[in-house]
Amino acid sequence: MAVNVLYRTTATATGGRDGRAATTDGALDVALGTPKELGGAGIGNNPEQLFAAGYAACFLGAMKFVASQGGHAKVPADATVSATVGIGPRSDKGFGLDVALEIRLPGVDRAEAEALVAEADTVCPYAHATRGNINTTLTVV
Repeated sequence: MAVNVLYRTTATATGGRDGRAATTDGALDVALGTPKELGGAGIGNNPEQLFAAGYAACFLGAMKFVASQGGHAKVPADATVSATVGIGPRSDKGFGLDVALEIRLPGVDRAEAEALVAEADTVCPYAHATRGNINTTLTVV
C-alpha cells in the first residue's frame, strides 16, 4: 500500500543504547543510556521511553483526528494517553516489546470513549505499524 507522505523526518543514533540520538533539524537531541534492568547505568533516555512518548502522543492525536471527523465524542482538553512499553527476550531469539495504552477521557461516557478509542486504533500509524507484531492492550480508565 502506497503512502502519500506529507511529512518526513530523520534521526541519527550514534553509540547504540549508550550514545546519542538527534534529528537532522536539531529539534531533538537526547543522550541515550541502557536501563539498569538491561545491565546499564540507567542514565539517559532509552529507545523504549522514546517509543512510549511517541506512541502516546500519536494515539492522542489519532483520537483528536477521529473526533474531528464527526460521529464520535469530542476529546476533552485534559485527555491523556499513557503508554507503557516493556522489553524482554523472545522465546525464539532476540528481544520483543509489549505495549499497554491507558486512555483517560474525563467527562466522556464510557461507551463513547471506547468507540472513539477503537476507531483511533485503526487510524493511528503507530497502532497500524505494530499490529500483529507487538502485544498491545488498550484500556479506557
